[in-house]
Amino acid sequence: MDDPRAYAVKSESGGNGPVALWMHREHRARDNHALLFAQSLAERRKVPLVVLYGLAPAFLEAATRQFDFLLRGLRETSAILESKGIPFLMRLGSPEEVVPEMVRELKVSALVMDFDVLRLKRGWMKTVADSVHGEVWEVDSRNTVPCRVASDKREYAARTIRPKIHKRLSEFLVEPPELPEHPFSLKKRPETASFEEAFQYVRQAPALPETNFVPGEEAAAERLEAFIGGELDSYGKGRNVPTNPGVSRLSPYLHFGQISALRVLWEVTARGRDRDSVAAYVEQLVVRRELSDNFCFHDPDYDNPGCFADWAVGTLEDHLADDRPYVYSLEQLEKAATHDDLWNAAQLEMVRTGHMHNYMRMYWAKKILEWTPHYAEAMERAIYLNDRYQLDGRDSNGYTGVAWSIGGVHDRGWTERPIFGKIRYMSYNGAKSKFRIREYIDAQTRPALL
Repeated sequence: MDDPRAYAVKSESGGNGPVALWMHREHRARDNHALLFAQSLAERRKVPLVVLYGLAPAFLEAATRQFDFLLRGLRETSAILESKGIPFLMRLGSPEEVVPEMVRELKVSALVMDFDVLRLKRGWMKTVADSVHGEVWEVDSRNTVPCRVASDKREYAARTIRPKIHKRLSEFLVEPPELPEHPFSLKKRPETASFEEAFQYVRQAPALPETNFVPGEEAAAERLEAFIGGELDSYGKGRNVPTNPGVSRLSPYLHFGQISALRVLWEVTARGRDRDSVAAYVEQLVVRRELSDNFCFHDPDYDNPGCFADWAVGTLEDHLADDRPYVYSLEQLEKAATHDDLWNAAQLEMVRTGHMHNYMRMYWAKKILEWTPHYAEAMERAIYLNDRYQLDGRDSNGYTGVAWSIGGVHDRGWTERPIFGKIRYMSYNGAKSKFRIREYIDAQTRPALL
């Protein structure tokens, strides 16, 4: 089919069975191009459409906090799908095992998969594609300009991918149609798991309390409305100030695919009043976010120093023997037990809320580099903490942010200094000059919030 978001993974005849969407990144019924693509295939063939889900018992460092957010949102999405005549079929187990099982039982003629960039997920996708018969498609409903379309190589920096994205942005900035009711019903449903069973299944994950983010498509849409009606107009001036409310707080919903970045872009550009703020937000939502997918897609070493440029490795190696006035264990970092009250506050915000302001994420990661004997270990620690506690961890944005902070990825060399070498430096005093750090620290550490 002629859709630039769709990539043909495998082309072979699969008979006359249903079309299936394997949902694993874009967890929504609305504005989902993979779902719409699968439905168009099914309608042309006059066959049922089903959505398949394989719930893995573990995913990287995800805890009960992230699994609860995922499943509560999926329960809402499944109800929307069922109301449209599209069965939502879930099994418990590794997706690379349970998805092919369902495909074979249903005699699926064509399988559509979400686009993903993470090594683990791409391994699942290859295993599934290799083990099923029929057509297999991959559809990018994550990026406004599809990752494969924007660039066919790892981009050096935002300045190199920005013109490529903007050149094709108008082509893809089209409001998606509503999902219609599917006219062909499935006669016999295979045995699947209930959501009650799914919630029990993931209780084996490390335990963390839920956050105050309400999951699901409706909550995501409400948060977008609140952002457009409130914080958006100050985004251009306040996005790098942790004590200002001028951020979208949409990152958990974007990470779990409970809202489409295209929908956010469509509404923000159509309704935002302050054009400078709209432009600043589009830079983050589109250029920076899609640069992250580009990075992880084209560099399988995105989560280790193998992704660092030669200049960055060289300068970090040159300064390995530098004196470090403070060195902390992972346990001390996890418990926010450092001498730096600003860093401690950021760590506590993340542990308590599953969220951290973007400016503080940069400061937080760079201090881990400063307080850890080796940059490889610093990267490992930052990824572990981010993936364990952040709702939006285990994401290309997170891996790219850590690589930027610790290894200068998508950055340039700066003035040389101890420990960091030519890696960009951030300091307590620098933060103090930018915002009211005592207000931020007090907000995160007052006893009532612990």
